[in-house]
Amino acid sequence: MKLYSYYRSSAAYRVRIALNIKRLPYDCKPVHLVRNGGEQYSAEYTDVNPQCLVPTLDVDGQIITQSSAIIEYLEERYSSPPLLPESLIDRARVRALVQVIACDIHPLNNLRVLKYIEGPLGHNEQVKTDWYFHWLARGFEAIETLLEEGCGGGYCFHDQVSMAEIFLIPQVYNAIRFNFDLIPFPKINAIYQHCIELQAFRDAAPEQQPDAE
Repeated sequence: MKLYSYYRSSAAYRVRIALNIKRLPYDCKPVHLVRNGGEQYSAEYTDVNPQCLVPTLDVDGQIITQSSAIIEYLEERYSSPPLLPESLIDRARVRALVQVIACDIHPLNNLRVLKYIEGPLGHNEQVKTDWYFHWLARGFEAIETLLEEGCGGGYCFHDQVSMAEIFLIPQVYNAIRFNFDLIPFPKINAIYQHCIELQAFRDAAPEQQPDAE
C-alpha cells in the first residue's frame, strides 16, 4: 500500500495510526501542502486525488480518499486488532465522537480554511486564531461531555484503543501546536497523554515522518 501523506496533516496522521495499529506495512509518499504553492495541486497528484487533499491510500492501484473511508476500509479488510467495540451501541458512540472531530471541528479548522480566512478574506493572524480556538473549544466541550460515560483506563471508551482515539489524538496534537489551553478538558488531556506513549501513536507522530521539517 502507498499512503500519500503530509506530516502535519491531522487527517493523514489518523490513517498512519490505524495502519500502525493493524501492523500493515506501507510506503509513505509525501505531498507537501505548503511548498511551491502546495504540491497537492500538481498535475501529478490531482491525477491521484482530484480533490487535492491528503491522505490518499493506493491499494494495488485502487485509490481510496478521505481518512474516515480509508480507516473503515482497513477495519473491514483487516479485522484484527479491531478498531470498533463489539456492541452496536458502543460502535455508535465511537462513531459519534469520530464525527464530532471529522465533521464539526476539522472542516472548520483545516489548512485551506485558515488560509482563506487570512488570504482572500483579509483577516489578521489574531482573527484566524480566534476562529480556530472558538470551533476547537466548542468541539472539545462536546467530546469532554461524551467521555463522561465509559471513559477510563486512558481510552475514550472502555479499555481498548478505537477509532475514537485515532481521530482524537491528532486533533489534540494540533491544538497543542497552536497553544490551545487544555486545562478545561482533563479527560481529553489524560487520554492524549496515555495514547502518545503507545508505539503505534508514537511512530505515527508528525515529527517521526520522513517529510518532517
